[in-house]
Amino acid sequence: MGESWALLLRALTFEVSIDHPYQHYQFAGRADVLAWALDPAALLHIENRTRFPDLQQAAGSYNAKRQYLARNVAERLGIRRFDSETHVMAGLWSAEVLHVVRRRRATFQALCPDTPRALDAWLEGRPPNSGHRSTFVLLDPFASGRQARMTDLDSALERTRPRVAGYAEAARRLTT
Repeated sequence: MGESWALLLRALTFEVSIDHPYQHYQFAGRADVLAWALDPAALLHIENRTRFPDLQQAAGSYNAKRQYLARNVAERLGIRRFDSETHVMAGLWSAEVLHVVRRRRATFQALCPDTPRALDAWLEGRPPNSGHRSTFVLLDPFASGRQARMTDLDSALERTRPRVAGYAEAARRLTT
């Protein structure tokens, strides 16, 4: 999934980093995918999730990154702060992920309350120039033709059908 995001964002001429390390006192980790622009100073952070074996751990890690990652990256880039931050939890468009999202509806709505408009702006080559957003999308890395590549949380909660059974099937498809 990270490779898909990186190819897309680099084609739009953004700086991109995959598996980007960060540390803020006791909080340390890696961001799956980062993209940034300096004029205006905007950061896109994408956390890819192929499954949720421990939702509490996933939520804690995501929240720590939302809190501390941008400051760390801004410091490394030599800027004061980012004017906009877009944080995205991207789940594999699978039955396995949909099951957890639907069972833990309130958790996902609290973690990712925003629509994917800010992500859409990034994917159109125009990052937002202000604000902090957190959104959830399902990503189908195998989408082709007229198939939608992504869908939002509201659709995932109500009417979206899975594209693959789970991580194992997606991994098999990537290797064949």
